[in-house]
Amino acid sequence: MSTWPSWLPLRAELTTLSPYGAPQISDVVQLNTNENPFTLPVEVQSAIVTEIKEVAASLNRYPDRDAVRLRSKLAQYIEANTGVRTSVVNIWAANGSNEILQTIFLACGGSGRKALGFTPSYSVHPLIAKITSTTWVEGKRTSDFTIDIAVAIQQILDEKPSLIFITTPNNPSGTCTSLSDVEKMAQAAGTVGALLVVDEAYAEFSDERSAIALIAKYPHVISSRTMSKAFAFAGVRVGYLVADPAVIDAALVTRLPYHLSALTQAAAEVAIDHASLMQRGIKELISERDVLVRGIKSVGWSSLESSANFLLFSGFARPAKEIWQEFLNKGILIRDVGLEGYLRVTVGTQAENQRFLTALQEIAQ
Repeated sequence: MSTWPSWLPLRAELTTLSPYGAPQISDVVQLNTNENPFTLPVEVQSAIVTEIKEVAASLNRYPDRDAVRLRSKLAQYIEANTGVRTSVVNIWAANGSNEILQTIFLACGGSGRKALGFTPSYSVHPLIAKITSTTWVEGKRTSDFTIDIAVAIQQILDEKPSLIFITTPNNPSGTCTSLSDVEKMAQAAGTVGALLVVDEAYAEFSDERSAIALIAKYPHVISSRTMSKAFAFAGVRVGYLVADPAVIDAALVTRLPYHLSALTQAAAEVAIDHASLMQRGIKELISERDVLVRGIKSVGWSSLESSANFLLFSGFARPAKEIWQEFLNKGILIRDVGLEGYLRVTVGTQAENQRFLTALQEIAQ
């Protein structure tokens, strides 16, 4: 909203904001929100229903407010997938990674403190900064959307933020920051007393080692993750934090009581128990990502090298908004991320991708 009623005591700095969200349009191929296009395996659906039936008998009681069993299972999953020793004290779970991010801001941001992020990146970071009265400092990425580490380190030393954000693979570009570069930034963060937040929502689609490998040496490094993407679990809303126990304790101080429902915890536990089934589509998505890259190049356009389940592409002569509308007119919903000359497409199923490529060939003529 651009205007608010005079009787509403809304904070002045929030009056210009609009609710976050991508367009939701029915009866189109939805390739705009980086969802995993594959439905849950039938056996997992059945297991979730069975587990929820058991939980339903005690829904008159509050859930485990610390989600100990879920956090233990997440710790086992992280250790198995990263090789880093992890336990329940290193994990905190919440309603999607956005709640994780907000909790971090509540604990370590606020009035008089700064948060530094390297844009273009995940637009929710500066949004939550504003909501929590944290001063947002915009670090820049290079023309190929990577981070110039020397420039970034100097900005850390100059600004002395309390929070530093790196998204890798980055959204919306899909580009990665190497673990060695993340470590250099961790060293700089340590000198100014900052928490280095590595947003790894798309980590399972990348070959790069996780920043979780740095936590033992740099306890001020944390990883924010989600089950929405690789687990194809977006509808359940589960995100989690991997960090030093002191960071987890800080998150527990600022989290709302009983924030994670018993139903959510039960469904997530079943999903983790079936992780290999839940993630069996990752290889296919990576393969289909390559198909999309070749198709985009075949019409003379270009895409950035992506380590995620989406592509940022460019090369069209007309404005991005026009191209976006032309795709929508053909029943394909992609994302205008607000970058001049760029659009983003999520990797879908083989059939969905072929529809995108067919539309692409017609639009690029």
